[in-house]
Amino acid sequence: QGTLTLLTNEKGGIVDDLIVTNTSEDYLYIVSNAGCADKDLAIMKGRAAELQAAGCDVHLEVLDNALLALQGPSTAQVLQAGLSDDLAKLSFMNSVTTTVFGVPGCRVTRCGYTGEDGVEISVPAGRAVELAQRLLDIPEVWPAGLAARDSLRLEAGLCLYGNDIDETTTPVEAGLLWTLGKRRRVAMDFPGAAIIMAQVKEKPKRKRVG
Repeated sequence: QGTLTLLTNEKGGIVDDLIVTNTSEDYLYIVSNAGCADKDLAIMKGRAAELQAAGCDVHLEVLDNALLALQGPSTAQVLQAGLSDDLAKLSFMNSVTTTVFGVPGCRVTRCGYTGEDGVEISVPAGRAVELAQRLLDIPEVWPAGLAARDSLRLEAGLCLYGNDIDETTTPVEAGLLWTLGKRRRVAMDFPGAAIIMAQVKEKPKRKRVG
């Protein structure tokens, strides 16, 4: 099962918003924004090195995968033809590793950034074009770019990194305080915690309205 979460800096700003999935294979699977991938990875590598030095069993692996999003009310009907897994059993923000239209090693997650039902398919980069073409060969499937996704996520009130949120925006100002779990609020063991929790008590001077 996955959830939206945030990487924050010492000033409480949002470095990136990420989808983190706690997999059944005993590892965390993280999807970052492509434009933030390098800085996110640098932070994760640094933290992993600190934990390894402290004797923790931590290993970081980067997958050479592409991400395809199939979105819209007909998603399940269209995709089911190319899956052996039952999509009806895949609930929102849950994922499964499977073969999609003959392409093995894909992770299918019931999510997306359009406000519609849909899936995001993490596919080995070398076969991404092949899978995209297989999907586009289906009459109900049309190609759509990021501008179309942008208009849909605006209607759904979803944040877009670099547009509504960035390193000068805190989770409180962004209306994303729900991403911060109770345990973390109490422990305050994350970058910028003092600033963020002070804003929770005092209310921020500005706030995003979706």
